[in-house]
Amino acid sequence: MGDINVSDGQDGAGGGTKKHILINAFDMSTVGHLSPGQWKNPKDKSATKRTLEYWIDLAKLLERGGINALFLADTTGGYDTYEGKIDECIRRAAQWPVTDPTIPISAMAAVTKNLAFGITASTSFEQPFLLAKRFSTLDHLTKGRLGWNIVTSYKKAAFKAIGLDTPIEHDERYAQADEFLRVLYKLWEGSWAPDALSPNPDEDSYVDPDKVRQINHKGKYYSLNTRHIVDPSPQRTPFLFQAGTSPAGSAFASTHAEAIFVSSHSPEVLRPKIEKIRQLAAEKGRDPQSIKFFGTFTPIVGRTDEEAQEKYEELKKYASVVGGLVLFSGWTGIDISKIPLDQEITAADSLEANKVTSLLDSLVQTSKDIPRWTPRIVAEKAAIGGLGPVAIGSPTTVADEMERWVREAGIDGFNIGHVSTPGTFEDLIDLVIPELRKRGLYPELPSPSDEPLTAREKVYGRGQKDLRDDHPATRYKYDAYQEEPPYVDNAEHADNVEIA
Repeated sequence: MGDINVSDGQDGAGGGTKKHILINAFDMSTVGHLSPGQWKNPKDKSATKRTLEYWIDLAKLLERGGINALFLADTTGGYDTYEGKIDECIRRAAQWPVTDPTIPISAMAAVTKNLAFGITASTSFEQPFLLAKRFSTLDHLTKGRLGWNIVTSYKKAAFKAIGLDTPIEHDERYAQADEFLRVLYKLWEGSWAPDALSPNPDEDSYVDPDKVRQINHKGKYYSLNTRHIVDPSPQRTPFLFQAGTSPAGSAFASTHAEAIFVSSHSPEVLRPKIEKIRQLAAEKGRDPQSIKFFGTFTPIVGRTDEEAQEKYEELKKYASVVGGLVLFSGWTGIDISKIPLDQEITAADSLEANKVTSLLDSLVQTSKDIPRWTPRIVAEKAAIGGLGPVAIGSPTTVADEMERWVREAGIDGFNIGHVSTPGTFEDLIDLVIPELRKRGLYPELPSPSDEPLTAREKVYGRGQKDLRDDHPATRYKYDAYQEEPPYVDNAEHADNVEIA
């Protein structure tokens, strides 16, 4: 889940200061992730994701390749914008059915030593105490190899699934998420003293209760009086991912995120958004370069450009165009079935309040790569790679394209999506990563004798298991903790609910 310049202290081969590209494998516990329809491909194993064998085999493969982390997307409820109903989402297996991504983690951790895991969980649908318990448990079981992709959720169907008729408004979701994170910092960072767990058989004492602080939080969205029920895990707070570059999302990310997952069809569209978040982080006293940006990227690789093109033509035979349109409509709030094939799509076509604002904003910004968006172009793009960049070619061609994105967009690495699985990941590991290593852009495999790094150490260097000192959560650490006054619903008390 991380990269580091060799000069910054990460163990590894080399000796120069060339920046390593960060690579996560991007998957989802569903049949059709970013390339719906590939379950029809006889080489694809997407339909076996409901077995532990799929996840165990994938983890072993990623470990063999020295992949930093397996980043797992998740969703609640189906996509029902296309044609105004959910039928095609279900029929085309467009992120349906979906199983819980947290459950296979323990099995994958048991067969790996270095691979980290990034799990998506929503602040809109969870109680902080329960999420804190689950993630502390997983951080213990993985020996600190855990990251959390923080999402706020937007789909109307998802809110209805948990008993809420109306989704929370976009910016309000981020205000709620901000408080959610502060509650978690109190539990993870502030509840237990470092030496609270101090077994003393002579006194029949395992934990010193005087060193486990009760958290008394009374906020706008959450109220709790409790001590964290799990002792401090290796990282205490898992490595923090976030996705979303809307103004509210950017403000949230620049405060909390250690890494940000971004998606765009063009580096020139993405770069200003990244620069804005880095600027906001600097204004909040954080090192802007400490926030790492991962772009979605789907490679189709052959030993030659011609072989890769042949693979692409073969994969297109199985692509579900309708499945891709279902995903597009669900993400943007645009019912693309109602727009003529060659009519340009604009933000005005999004009639739903519930959408991925940053994605819609990215789509209506054209580029030299895609000068205009129409349903025909979406149909061509959405079924393979989920509207993100797709690189087709030899290892040299794909590595060149990855370097271009790092250089032109200012990203630090990639979440690599699969077309077919495990084929895409096998080609990445067997063909692309050796080329990146040859260029000095990817670390060698750690030595078997090396002490494994935590998810955070993979980004910031050995020894940095805890949050960096410039992260706002440090004010909640046990020795610095001060209880905050209760929330008062009055504008003059607004500073009570701000973290930044």
